[in-house]
Amino acid sequence: MKIVVIGGTGLIGSKLIANLTAQGHEAVPASPNTGVNTLTGEGLAEVLPGASVVIDVSNSPSFEDEAVLNFFETSTGNLLAAEEEAGVGHHVALSIVGVERPPERGYFRAKIAQESLIEKSPIPYSIVHATQFFEFTKAIADEATTDGKVGMPPVFYQPIAADDVAEQVARVATAPPLNGRVEIAGPDRYRMDEFFREALAIRNDSREVIVDPDAHYFGAPVEEFSLVPLGDATLGKVHYDTWPGRLQAPK
Repeated sequence: MKIVVIGGTGLIGSKLIANLTAQGHEAVPASPNTGVNTLTGEGLAEVLPGASVVIDVSNSPSFEDEAVLNFFETSTGNLLAAEEEAGVGHHVALSIVGVERPPERGYFRAKIAQESLIEKSPIPYSIVHATQFFEFTKAIADEATTDGKVGMPPVFYQPIAADDVAEQVARVATAPPLNGRVEIAGPDRYRMDEFFREALAIRNDSREVIVDPDAHYFGAPVEEFSLVPLGDATLGKVHYDTWPGRLQAPK
C-alpha cells in the first residue's frame, strides 16, 4: 500500500517510515521538510493521490493554548478534506492516553478537537492513544526541577518506547479501520516519582527526586490515574531498564 505519514520526519514518523518500508509498503514522509504543510494545505494535493492510508503523527510547533488548538483544528480539517478528495480509505491519528479525562489541559482540549473532527469525517479511521514516551524523560525531569530537586507527584506512570509506539501505529494502520480507539502503554507501571528516581540514577544524574503531591505535569495538576490506561491496553515490549536510550549521559 501507499501510506502517507504526516509528520513523517519526526521522532515517531521517521520510525514509522522505516517500519512500514520494511514491511514492503510505499511509505511516504510528509512534513514541511518535504514540502507538505497541513496548516496551509501546501503539498497535500500532490502527496495524497494513490494513498490507501494516511497516518497523522504531526505536532504543533507551539503548545500555547490558542495556538495548539488552531494547529490541530486547521491542519486536521485541511488534511481530512484533502484525503476525501483523494479517496483515502483509512485515517490513523496518534493521540494521548487520558486525553478525554480531567484535569483539563489546553493541549488535551486541542487533541480532543482533533479527534472530534476525525470522528465526524466520512473517512474510516483509527485513533491510537499512547502514554508518554521514554525519549522525553530528561525533558520532563528538567521541567520539574527547582533548586536542584525534581518534584514529582506520586501518581501512576506507564511510559513507552518510541519504537513500540511506531510498531503499534503501523500495526493499526495496516489493519482494517477500527472506527474507534485503541490504547498503548509501556510494559511496566510505576509511581511517577519512583520511575524518575530510577531513570535519573541509571543516567548518573545526581538530582534528587522528591515526592510532591502538588507538582504539575506540563503545567497542569494530575490525578492518580490521569496518565495511564484505565482498561485494556496493548503493551510495548521494551522495558526502560533495557532501553538503549536510558544510558545517555545528562547534559
